[in-house]
Amino acid sequence: MIPESLLASVAAPARYVGGEWNAVVKDGADALVRFALCYPDAYEIGMSHLGSRILYHAANLRDDTWCERVFYPWPDAVEVLRGKGIALCTLESGTPLSAMDIVGFTLQHELTYTTILATLELGGIGLLAEERGENEPIVIAGGPCAYNPEPLADFIDAFAIGDGEDVIGEICAAVAACKQRGDDRKTTLEALSQLDGLYVPSIHDPQSAHIRKRVVLDFDAAPFPEAPIVPYLEIVHDRLQAEIARGCTRGCRFCQAGMIYRPVRERRLETLLRQIECGIANTGWDEASLISLSCIDYSRIEELVDGIHDRLADQRVSVSLPSLRTDAFSVNLARKVQRVKKSGLTFAPEAGTQSMRDRINKQVSDEDLRTAAEAAFASGWQTLKLYFMIGLPGETDEDVLGIAQMAEAVAQIGRSHLGNRAGRLKVNVSVACFVPKAHTPFQWARQDTAEELIRKQALLRGAIHARAIHLSCHDTRRSLLEGVLARGGRDLGPVILSAYRAGCVLDAWDEQFDFARWEAAFAGHGRSLQAEASRDWDEGAPLPWRHIDCGVSEAFLRREARLARESRVTPDCREGKCVACGVRAIAGECPERPGCPPDGSDQSR
Repeated sequence: MIPESLLASVAAPARYVGGEWNAVVKDGADALVRFALCYPDAYEIGMSHLGSRILYHAANLRDDTWCERVFYPWPDAVEVLRGKGIALCTLESGTPLSAMDIVGFTLQHELTYTTILATLELGGIGLLAEERGENEPIVIAGGPCAYNPEPLADFIDAFAIGDGEDVIGEICAAVAACKQRGDDRKTTLEALSQLDGLYVPSIHDPQSAHIRKRVVLDFDAAPFPEAPIVPYLEIVHDRLQAEIARGCTRGCRFCQAGMIYRPVRERRLETLLRQIECGIANTGWDEASLISLSCIDYSRIEELVDGIHDRLADQRVSVSLPSLRTDAFSVNLARKVQRVKKSGLTFAPEAGTQSMRDRINKQVSDEDLRTAAEAAFASGWQTLKLYFMIGLPGETDEDVLGIAQMAEAVAQIGRSHLGNRAGRLKVNVSVACFVPKAHTPFQWARQDTAEELIRKQALLRGAIHARAIHLSCHDTRRSLLEGVLARGGRDLGPVILSAYRAGCVLDAWDEQFDFARWEAAFAGHGRSLQAEASRDWDEGAPLPWRHIDCGVSEAFLRREARLARESRVTPDCREGKCVACGVRAIAGECPERPGCPPDGSDQSR
């Protein structure tokens, strides 16, 4: 929050005023626990994050807790705050971060790490956990990056592993009890260390600890905001978000989310229709986005889409989905989904050849994509978006060129259907660089060097000729940094601190990212960023995140890594696939993986 007298000095002042529709304002005197929920990025990014909305709602359900929001200001606003000697404050009450009881960070991706340090310092909180005083807040972090907490262990007091809404109430209750007793900081951290799913680096020994993730099993009973905050300015996802399921049925070997969010859980149709109807009524949004890692696998997806349209047709509420499976059913569903408003379709083949898709366990064929493209163009779509990756383990130039061939084939199908309207055809191809992540079968894989990735990008550009194809490639240097941070140990803490001191902040933004500063930070500690990114990993060596139990065993990940090297997909069970093996929960033990239960009750064994 920035004082009203200074708002004219910054761009997009609506980021800093608070007071939005449905924001929670309580009497601070009645709140025993003051919780600052921080998203270490700009307001329009953080306000688009559904997980933060859920945690804000869950914490504020407690009478003794007031959860408020904090986002990192844009550099012009940081300059104003520092120039006036004003600490970073919460949006709801304008309370400095240093005066809060808990400061909680969402760790969505590794390129926010230096921004976390910037947020702490701007809020008047010591950067190093071991140097914080008795009156400073307890700093907690959770989210997907917390599954490897070690790079941030010097700065974070406690990490919450797993589903945050399952543990945030217990965190607040523990801090409230300690505060009422007058416990010191060390005693409060000891109390937090006793909670399931909490990793406290100052207390737990990573060599011997075993921290098992928290899991919301009753998805319908889990807290979910039916009156989310409506921002004053346009945000990235400026629409109602409904989480229809958590977990994924696909088992792609590069995908961390598909591993750490198991088992697959669905909300009941009746619950979702009520949540969406209430959300639209309480916000005025005219679009509902169905959120899941694999929406198309929701068991009653067609009924859900029809139900939304039936209930909200008079309000002209549209429905949107993330990327779809590459099959005709997805396109038929998309035709239903976009009954009110038609936009582009997004498919994610991920790789350009069948052998590479087998290697990554992406069970999609060239024929699947051609059939989906035929159905889409025949149904009137003129724009398709395709997601791919380069730099995957075992990749050849043939695999890279296969991306171009697939895009050209899709463009040709589009031209044949659109005829004299072919000038309106767009095939947008987005190509990311593979980043190995903890708790995946590819966690031991090396990354391509920057030079190799740039060469592959050039090879791909040279192979695309159709004017309708628009190619965009991710920044290779940012991907290398992400990979090093994703698999780092506690020894990375000093490097991250040096990078921050050198001016690194908001690293996910093109205009803010400075790779040279990061390289210098590594060099200052006798290390090479690029060499660490592309080094070979010893599968027998202990992993920095080994004490974090995501519910999928290392033995299973090793089996999947072996199948990847053999370019073999994960075998199907008789009635689908079990949770730990990759896909659908079934009754009884998985015949392909003896000892592997389908219900997620003990997946790590």
